[in-house]
Amino acid sequence: MAGAGSFGSNHLRVMRELETAGEGVALTAAIEPNPVRAEQTARQYGIPVFASADELLRADLKLDAAEVAVPTVYHHQVASELLAGGLDLLVEKPLAASVAEADDLIQIAEKNRRILQPGHLERFNPAVLAVEPRLKRPMFFEAHRLSIFTPRALDVDVVLDLMIHDLDIVLAFAKSTVREVRAVGLPILSPKTDIANVRVEFDSGCVANFTASRVSTEKVRKLRFFEPGEYVSIDYARRDVLAIRMDSSLSPQLAAALAAGKLDPETVKQLASGGPAPGLKFERPTVAPGEPLKLEMLSFYDAVRTRRPPRVTAQQGRAALELALTIETTMAAHAQRAGLGDYFKH
Repeated sequence: MAGAGSFGSNHLRVMRELETAGEGVALTAAIEPNPVRAEQTARQYGIPVFASADELLRADLKLDAAEVAVPTVYHHQVASELLAGGLDLLVEKPLAASVAEADDLIQIAEKNRRILQPGHLERFNPAVLAVEPRLKRPMFFEAHRLSIFTPRALDVDVVLDLMIHDLDIVLAFAKSTVREVRAVGLPILSPKTDIANVRVEFDSGCVANFTASRVSTEKVRKLRFFEPGEYVSIDYARRDVLAIRMDSSLSPQLAAALAAGKLDPETVKQLASGGPAPGLKFERPTVAPGEPLKLEMLSFYDAVRTRRPPRVTAQQGRAALELALTIETTMAAHAQRAGLGDYFKH
């Protein structure tokens, strides 16, 4: 495990849980340059903790795989060493700090025939797993990801910190190339953008709106999308899905009345009393329980054992990163046009 900070500690916890549960994984060592955290990690888990990837590799512990949860600016440095050292990797999102760095990691992984999986956690959210088999042709997305301010992950802005989760999901669902990006963002409590609103249009005609904030008074993790005849709402935090679609048993007369906006008095009374809307069918698809991080790690270990491509590929991680960086560039251009330079100097 590379990194024992705020999120690395979660990886360590789950690794030990999986080891204890007999899942065929052993927590063997960690990398942590901070001496205080290194000592705490060594004491808590009873494992050697090294200050660098080089030290770990020189120890020759016969490792098969590692997980990287260091700050984003160090992803390339640490991951490239471990890949070249023969380890399969799960690298926390974003895959790297730049597209060039991501491309280099992909090249190193291919050269050494290593698994390289970006850590896009929401792909393993049970709600997302329940929705994917139902997808038809999503044409409009609305994503909201709001968090209360914390000094965690301030080495990147809110796009790379939070919004990138939804960018990855929408790219996976939309299955189309990006045509146009419009974006606005502002720093509020940190030197980097803390709140952002983005509109993305795809070549397929699909449109997606994203809002991300790390200065909210509440925590929200929701994605809604519309496709022909259906509306789907995903609550990531509750791991819950609601689907609403036209009821196939609806009579032609009622369908015509709905379309014309002419409802009989009894139906109007039913609606006013809070009854079910005529012509609409509400469904809550079965969502299997599970912790997303644990499911993500199990999937990674399966790819390591079977040598099959991971559920989230390095190329998909690169695509999410590229879109996130395009959004950052678009926000910077908007700030310049709007004369908002002073906001970025506080």
